[in-house]
Amino acid sequence: MKHVRHFSPSLFLSLVHVCLVQANYAPYFFDNGARSTNGNMALLSLSEDTPVGTHVYTLNGTDPEGDSVTYDLTYEAGSRRYFSVDKNLGNVTLIEELDREKEDEIEVIVSISDGLSTVSEKVRILVMDANDESPEFINTPYIVEVPENTPSSSSIFKIEAIDKDTGSGGSITYFLQNIHANKFTIDRHSGVLRIKAGVTLDYEKSRTHFVVVVAKDGGGKLRGDNKVFSATTTVTINVEDVQDTPPMFVGTPYYGYVYEDTLAGSEVLTVVALDGDRGKPNSIHYCIVNGDEGSFEINNTTGAISVIKSPNQLKKEVYELKIKASEVSQEGDISEHTFATVTIRVVDLNNHPPTFYGENGPQNRFELTMYEHPPEGEILRGLKITVNDSDQGANAKFNLRLVGPGGIFRVVPQTVLNEAQVTIIVENSAAIDYESFKVLTFKLLAIEVNTPEKFSSTADVVIRLLDTNDNVPKFSSDYYIARIPENSPGGSNVVAVTATDPDSGLWGEIKYSIYGTGADLFLIHPSTGIIYTQPWAILDAEVNSKYNFYVKAEDTDGKYSLAEVFITVLDVNDHSPEFNENIQEKTMIIGSPVKIEAIDQDAEEPNNIVDYSIMQADPANVFDIDQSTGEIKLKSYIRSLDIIHNITKNKDCIWSLVVQAKDRGSPSFSTTAVLKIDITEETLHKGPMAAFLMQTKDNPMKALGVLAGVMGIMVLITIMISTAMFWRNKRSNKVMPVRRIIKKRQMPPSRTVRMEWLKFKRPSNAAEKFVVEEDVKSLHNENSNNNVQVVPVPPAAPLPPPPPALAPRGDAPGWRVPTVSGSLTPKHVIKPPKKKGHSSTHNALVSELKMRFEKRNAAFGEPHI
Repeated sequence: MKHVRHFSPSLFLSLVHVCLVQANYAPYFFDNGARSTNGNMALLSLSEDTPVGTHVYTLNGTDPEGDSVTYDLTYEAGSRRYFSVDKNLGNVTLIEELDREKEDEIEVIVSISDGLSTVSEKVRILVMDANDESPEFINTPYIVEVPENTPSSSSIFKIEAIDKDTGSGGSITYFLQNIHANKFTIDRHSGVLRIKAGVTLDYEKSRTHFVVVVAKDGGGKLRGDNKVFSATTTVTINVEDVQDTPPMFVGTPYYGYVYEDTLAGSEVLTVVALDGDRGKPNSIHYCIVNGDEGSFEINNTTGAISVIKSPNQLKKEVYELKIKASEVSQEGDISEHTFATVTIRVVDLNNHPPTFYGENGPQNRFELTMYEHPPEGEILRGLKITVNDSDQGANAKFNLRLVGPGGIFRVVPQTVLNEAQVTIIVENSAAIDYESFKVLTFKLLAIEVNTPEKFSSTADVVIRLLDTNDNVPKFSSDYYIARIPENSPGGSNVVAVTATDPDSGLWGEIKYSIYGTGADLFLIHPSTGIIYTQPWAILDAEVNSKYNFYVKAEDTDGKYSLAEVFITVLDVNDHSPEFNENIQEKTMIIGSPVKIEAIDQDAEEPNNIVDYSIMQADPANVFDIDQSTGEIKLKSYIRSLDIIHNITKNKDCIWSLVVQAKDRGSPSFSTTAVLKIDITEETLHKGPMAAFLMQTKDNPMKALGVLAGVMGIMVLITIMISTAMFWRNKRSNKVMPVRRIIKKRQMPPSRTVRMEWLKFKRPSNAAEKFVVEEDVKSLHNENSNNNVQVVPVPPAAPLPPPPPALAPRGDAPGWRVPTVSGSLTPKHVIKPPKKKGHSSTHNALVSELKMRFEKRNAAFGEPHI
C-alpha cells in the first residue's frame, strides 16, 4: 500500500500532461508553389548577383489554434549562413554574398513554432548563374617552337580558356589583337593558332613573334546590366632555323698587299664566310678556284691566304683570286657554296716621306708679306712651294692640308701622287685683317694616305700683313645725352664724345666736327672731342631748353661716322613772380572770391610754381587767400555789408592789401603788389547779360569789343535792307509826285529796348548810369528824288537781342546805356554823378560809346517819304 501511495501522484501528473499535449496541434507552413515569395522557401531560386541585404523571401505559416507563431532558420554544422529571418514577421534577408561557382545549392532548415510545438523542414535553395566571371587561360605561359619551313595555313598551337559561368556567359570566342600586323590567325571557336595563308616564316629575318590572344565570353546579365568579360594572353612563337640559306662572305671586297720585303710563306689576308643559317650553322670549307698562278695558297678551314713565292719572283703587280666557300654538313657532305674575289697588289717598300722644296732645294719655312683683305680667290704667288714623295704607287700618295686659323686659306691640290706644285688661295678676305692679326702662321702638312707608316712632313708658312685704311671711325655710342645749367658761362664744357679708328698711322687719326640747326651755340675740339659752349653763348631754359645736333668723326682719308648729341638746358631759378600791375583793383561780391595771378617765367618746376600770401591787411581778420590758386575770399563769418560796417568805419568798403607771390625755387624769389578790393553785395537779376557782366567785370575792353561787334552787325543789316529797297523803287515804272510829301511815320506801340552794358568802376565809388535818348526822326526818301508817288515804307532794322529783364522805369522809352565800371555787381538804383578824379581813359570810353549809340539811333530814325 505504501508503494501504491507513492506512485499514484506522479502517474496522475503524467496522465494530465498527455491529455494537455493531445489537446495542442502543431503549426505548419503554407506551401505556395515554386514561384511564390512566401511560404516555406521550398523551390526558391536566387541569382548569384543578388545584393547583400535584399529581402528575398517571407516565411509564412499558421497555427491551427490561432496562436502566434515565430520563425527561424538553421544550418547544418559547417555550413555558411547566407540568410537571416525576422522571427515574428518571417522576412528573410540575404546576409552573405552568393557565388554559384562555389556553391550552387544552399540547404536551410526552416522552422515554425507556436511556443509549444516546433515544425522544421529542410529546404534546398538554388543559386542561379550571373555573368560575373571572366575567361581564364589555362596552361600558360604559351611558348611555341615552329620551324621556319612550316607551310602556310598550318596549325601550330591550340589555346584554351575557360569561363566558370554557364550559358552564354560561359561560352568563349578567341581573336587576335593587331590581326593585320602579324603573320598568324586563330580559330574563333576552337582557339587553334595557324600561320596565315600565303605567309612563310624566316629565321634570318625574324626569330621571335609575339601574338596577343583575346578570349571573350558571350555576355550575360549582371546586376541588371548586360556584361561581357574578356582576358588576354601573349603567345611567344620562336622560329627554328632550317638549313635553307647558302654561306656569305663577310668584309668584302677583299684587298691584300705584298711588299718588296715580304718573305715567302707570309700571310697576306684572311677571308671569312658564315653559314646563312645562324640557328644551327654548318662549318665552312675554303678553296682557290683560279687566279693564283701558283703564287698563293689558302687554308681550307681558316680562309687565310699566304704568298708562297718571294716578291721578286712575282711577275704581276695585281693578282685577282677567286675564292669558293662551301657548307659542310655534320655528315661531311658539301652542299651550298658561294664565291668571292680577292685582289692582291704587289708594291714596293714605303721608305721615303713627302718632302717640301723651295727654289733652292728642301725647305721647311716659307714667308710672304702682303696687304690685308686681298680679293677672295687670289693666289699667293709669292710662295714657291713644291712637294715630292720618291716612293712608287700607293706609297707615293699623300694628302696636303693647312693647319692654323680655319677658313682663311685653302691649299690646292689636296691629294698628291708623287709630286705637285703647292698653291695657297684666299678663301676669307674679311679674316685677313691687320687689326686682328699682324702675322698669320700656318703649318703646311703632307701625310701619306694608304700606307701603314703614315709618313708625313711639315713646313711653316708665315704671312706678314700690311695695313690699309679699311676701318671707319666709330663712336663709342650712337647718341650722347648731356645736361648743362642755363647760368653756365660761355666756354663751359658740355660733353666729351669719343670715336676710335683701329687703323694705324695717319689713317687712325680722327678729327671731330659738329653741324646741324642746334649747333650754333656750341663748339667741339677737333682732336679731343670735347663739346663746349660758344664764348658769347647765353643759355636760357625759358627760351630754348632742348638742343640736338650731329657730331662727325672723320679720318684723314675722308671716312667718317656720325653720332647725335642731345643737350638739355637745366632751368635755374632766375625769374621772380610778376603781377600784371603793381596796384590791382578788384571788385568782390560777398560770397564770391576774387583771384590774383602772378607769372613766373622760369621753365621748370618748382622754379615756376607760385605760392600766394597776404603780407599786410588792416584789419587782418577780414580776408583769406588760397596759397596755390591766389583766390581771396572773406572770412566765413562775413556774410553781409553790415558785418563789414561793424568791423570798420570805411563805408565805401574799399580795402587795400599787400599780397606776395613767392616761387618755390632755391633760392626763392618773391614779388609784392597792392590789391584794392571793393566789397559789394550782388543785386543784379540773374540772366545772360548779368553773367556776361560778371565775366567781364575786370576786362572792360572785352565788353567794348562785344558791343562794337553787335552794332556793326546791325549797321550791316540796315544797309542791306536799304539797298534792296532802292533797287526795287528804281525798277518801278510808276510816276512819283514832284512835291515832297512829308508823312510822319506812325509810332508802333510803346516799346522799350534796354541794353545793359559794361560798367567801368572807379576804385573810389560805385558805377553810375547814363541814358541816351533820341526822338524818332523823319524817314528819308530811299531814292533821293521828288516824285509825288508814295513809296512803300522800308522794313525797319532788326532789334538787338532782348536784355535781361530790369525793373521798369517811368521815363520815356529809349536805349539805356549804363556807365562802364570794373564792378560786376548789378545796381538797379541810379548812382550819384561820378566824383572828380575819374580817369581820362574811362571818360574816353564813355564818350566813344555815346557817339556809337547816337549813330546807331540815327540809322533807325524815321525816313522821309
